[in-house]
Amino acid sequence: MLKVLITGCKGQLGGECVELFSECEYDVYGVDLPDVDLSDRCRCSASLERIKPDLIINCAAYTSVDACESDSSCWKANRDIPINLCEWAADSGVFLLHVSTDYVFPGDKCLFQPWVETDNPSPISEYRRSKLEGECAINERIDNYAILRTAWLYSSRGHNFLKTMLRLTLENPGKEFKVVNDQYGSPTWAKTLARQIKIISKRQLHGIFHASSEGYCTWYEFACSFMEELNVTHNFVPCQTEDFPTPVK
Repeated sequence: MLKVLITGCKGQLGGECVELFSECEYDVYGVDLPDVDLSDRCRCSASLERIKPDLIINCAAYTSVDACESDSSCWKANRDIPINLCEWAADSGVFLLHVSTDYVFPGDKCLFQPWVETDNPSPISEYRRSKLEGECAINERIDNYAILRTAWLYSSRGHNFLKTMLRLTLENPGKEFKVVNDQYGSPTWAKTLARQIKIISKRQLHGIFHASSEGYCTWYEFACSFMEELNVTHNFVPCQTEDFPTPVK
């Protein structure tokens, strides 16, 4: 039975991957903080030597975009972990699948024009730069890899935009919440992405792939649709990006 190591197993995507790969012909090992710090090269190597996986799925990441501006530890998760994983994988002849983000792009294309794999990344924040450095490290150090860039991930697990909006609404009945209505993206269910990860890793397809669900909407439309599906009364008000300033562009 093939051994698969899934990092970030406590997160929304890592948890879905553990569940999906456990249903088929894999012996699944999930690792996450605080049990194992894979950004520490020695600890990472020791864990990999102990497990000796045939396949590595890297779902570990520091994803709080605003917090990354002031917390340099995002580089440990988003750059150092990929470096440590791919160096061991390269030496061991193991396929590595790494999950990245649409945020490696600046988002300055014309509205509704998609970003494709051949576009040149140009990150404009610490989170974006740290994720791109993780990609570059893999590309430079290993041949047998795939990078999946995804967008607007959501799940019943972990932390995400939808769960935050639901919590705020239930804790503050009737309160008005402004939600940005001029930023567009493709909301992606973590289980859908996990299925895409399984297909690519099983076939060991090489290169960079843009992996998301189909369609697009704004954050406001996304939140409203979610609440309506749950029959939860809300008081969301659409606003512009300039009305809801954040630490990053």
